[in-house]
Amino acid sequence: MNFLNSFDWWENVTAFFSNPVVQVIMVAIILYISILIIRRSIRSFFKKTHFIEVRKEETLEAMINSLISYAATIGFIVFVLMQIGIKVGSVLAGAGVIGIILGFGAQSLIRDLLSGIFFLYEKQLHKGDFITINERFHGTVEDIGLRFLKLREWSGKLLTVSNGLVTSIENYNIDHMRVIEKVTVSFNEDPKRIFSLLEETCETLNEELGQYLKKDLTDNPIQPFQVYGMTSLNHEHKGYEYTIIGLTEDLVYWTASKETKRIIAETMFDNDVRMSLQHVELPYQQFNQSQSNESQEEE
Repeated sequence: MNFLNSFDWWENVTAFFSNPVVQVIMVAIILYISILIIRRSIRSFFKKTHFIEVRKEETLEAMINSLISYAATIGFIVFVLMQIGIKVGSVLAGAGVIGIILGFGAQSLIRDLLSGIFFLYEKQLHKGDFITINERFHGTVEDIGLRFLKLREWSGKLLTVSNGLVTSIENYNIDHMRVIEKVTVSFNEDPKRIFSLLEETCETLNEELGQYLKKDLTDNPIQPFQVYGMTSLNHEHKGYEYTIIGLTEDLVYWTASKETKRIIAETMFDNDVRMSLQHVELPYQQFNQSQSNESQEEE
């Protein structure tokens, strides 16, 4: 009797797990747990190894995680279709017109997937890079997937862009960046004096911001801060334009640029350098103004 009861119990368990709904739920749970384990394993692997740069490892990890998610989702959908009696192989083989329609509808999907692969293969960007997309959107790359690129803007807003819609990328984190700061001073300033002041400014910049400069193998700056020269004799009809440049590490470019502006501004202020005006009052404007004033006095 006990044997028969145990046999019936086993049949009930077998029947329960043979239910298609139960099988779908179990597969979903197994897939979910498997994805978590695989992702943690990948993260642990990249943390323990240092084959490539950290940003490249994070980018590769994001792409692999995206690929695993898509593969698991597609596999689960196929399994569900098989459970409800749809022969997926036959449908794909005899799709005909439906397949053509789906093919046209999947063009954007294929384009996004290929663009995501090219981002990784051609090393156009990495996770954590500060970039500009399509000359319009600016921010830090927060995640790279096979279909979407997530960009965190300065305001904190998270922007999600389809990979296939990205037509141009300006990357500010590829090996090095050049600080280019321009100073426009009044036409009444002596160019020799300005050159001398700017050269002294560059010495100060190299002393205070030397840690930001890009170094060669001998730990010497590849291009220290220097006066590039007078880059305009009449910049927007405002004054003489001078330019200071310096080659910095890409990760500290923004800090170096801000500090360079500060030091240049302090030098100009301390030495009473007359900067360019917002506008130039032409002689005929002065004449018209004086004539207007005289006519008002006569009245």
